[in-house]
Amino acid sequence: MDVTLSAIKADIGGWVGHSVTHPDTLARAEELMAAAKRQGVILDYRVMNCGDDLQLIMTHQHGEDSEVIHRLAWETFSRCTEVAKRLKLHGAGQDLLTDAFSGNVKGMGPGLAEMTVTEREAETVIVFMADKTASGAWNLPLFRMFADPFNTPGLVIAPNLHCGFSFEVHDVMAAKKIVFNSPEEVYDMLVYLGSPGHFAVKNVYHRDSKQIAASASTQKLSMLAGRYVGKDDPVLVVRCQGTFPAVGEVLEAFSSVNIVEGWMRGSHNGPLMPVGFASAKCTRFDGPPRCIAAGFQLANGTLIGPCDMFGDVAFDPAREKALQVADILRTMGPFEPHRLPLDQMEYTTMPEVSKRLAPRFVPIDDD
Repeated sequence: MDVTLSAIKADIGGWVGHSVTHPDTLARAEELMAAAKRQGVILDYRVMNCGDDLQLIMTHQHGEDSEVIHRLAWETFSRCTEVAKRLKLHGAGQDLLTDAFSGNVKGMGPGLAEMTVTEREAETVIVFMADKTASGAWNLPLFRMFADPFNTPGLVIAPNLHCGFSFEVHDVMAAKKIVFNSPEEVYDMLVYLGSPGHFAVKNVYHRDSKQIAASASTQKLSMLAGRYVGKDDPVLVVRCQGTFPAVGEVLEAFSSVNIVEGWMRGSHNGPLMPVGFASAKCTRFDGPPRCIAAGFQLANGTLIGPCDMFGDVAFDPAREKALQVADILRTMGPFEPHRLPLDQMEYTTMPEVSKRLAPRFVPIDDD
């Protein structure tokens, strides 16, 4: 059975401040998704949140980039924004960059990751959702999952993984893409993946079967809006087991600290902390950046789950390390590398300050 899994998110208003999604907005989304399922528009769904981002996970048979599904998501976000505005939630509708739907949510603000698969006998998927970070935050975990044998021993010892994976990498500034083959092009690929603010992994494919293994959102809000509107808070869908890394190998990619851009006012670097569903609430310095993992089995389009994959004491050390890194970075205040470099802060007050002070800069006297 061919099924499309779509994970679409938007920040439609935070409670309190940027902390978490209000229960009333979640309830409204639940009503709208349930109606769509009854009408046969979608096969199944889950309404979730990570921090103040509303997450819609849907299965359907309309294929990728479907106007039907994207319109459903857009209208759901719009109706939930009405609730957010009534409750005077912070930043109500900030990820909806226009009032009119144009047939596809791409380029309109919401984050999107989707893939069409032919269901295997056991179709295992994990949907990762992050808050207070940007689209390139998945670069390091995806590299670890699909190209690092120290993280994923199956790349060495499992015959069906030994062929490696292909990485589709997007230049989010220039709207271009390139495909790298692992392992032979790993060194070239790392030149780009190491700059997650500029390059982001969009899709990963099994090299022998050509099946999609992972899909991530790469939308960059500031580039779309032409102004600062918050970070991109990306989503990621990963298939596991069989010809893909095992669940444990996929999750292992989050066992060590990944420092990402985002956090307070979207202008600081901070640790991406893997947390259980109940801890996906961003409070300290509007963070630190959070990531949750919802595990599912697909059964004829039905979502069996979610299972809270990070809600495990095994990730307590990872959380502790992330908090220690947060402490260290916070001591630096407005200094880099805690604060983002100037060239990455063009959508803040920095251009205005630079323009105002430009006349006061004079040539250095070489004498």
